Amino acid sequence: MGLLEQADAWLFRLLNLGLVHPAADDLMLFLTNPMLSYHILLLAAAFILIRKGKDGLVIIPLLILAVGIADFTASGILKPLFHRVRPCFALQGVRLLVNQSHSWSFASSHAANATAIASLVWIFFWRGAPVDRTFTILMIVYAFLVAFSRIYIGVHYPGDVLGGMVIGLGSASIVYTATGWTVKRFVHNEAMRNGEFLR
Repeated sequence: MGLLEQADAWLFRLLNLGLVHPAADDLMLFLTNPMLSYHILLLAAAFILIRKGKDGLVIIPLLILAVGIADFTASGILKPLFHRVRPCFALQGVRLLVNQSHSWSFASSHAANATAIASLVWIFFWRGAPVDRTFTILMIVYAFLVAFSRIYIGVHYPGDVLGGMVIGLGSASIVYTATGWTVKRFVHNEAMRNGEFLR
């Protein structure tokens, strides 16, 4: 085991065994399971539609696209590439709170997906009204807790989570940049050709 892996395992043990409390177990299990916590995302989607109106019908598909890219990158590319064994199977004495399948560990798709959502929310809402900034902060906190829950329940190293967060940031950046380029290249140019900006 290399130096970075040793440090990752040490930090995992610190967080998984030391920074825990029985009262937090249910919360972490709730956040880490999309089948239980999907209500949070539904409420977020409703907020986006209420605050942004027709623009929300564009933002939500962008969020879905960013999550798709993040999830595929983490689970479809990196996990089969690195073949990293999850800490619950590689280390002794792990505090494991779920029945985990023998899938690979790096990178955390949960962290990637939640970070992708929080990143695009920050892009579209942070400069808005106080209620929009509050929404942004809540989504960032949600993403952080989802990412941390993967360590807490014993299925990911901190390095897996950090890698997932980087993937999420990158996916959101790609989607936003590509969307901006597309709008500028096609929508604005078409409007200029039709003289809509001269009326």
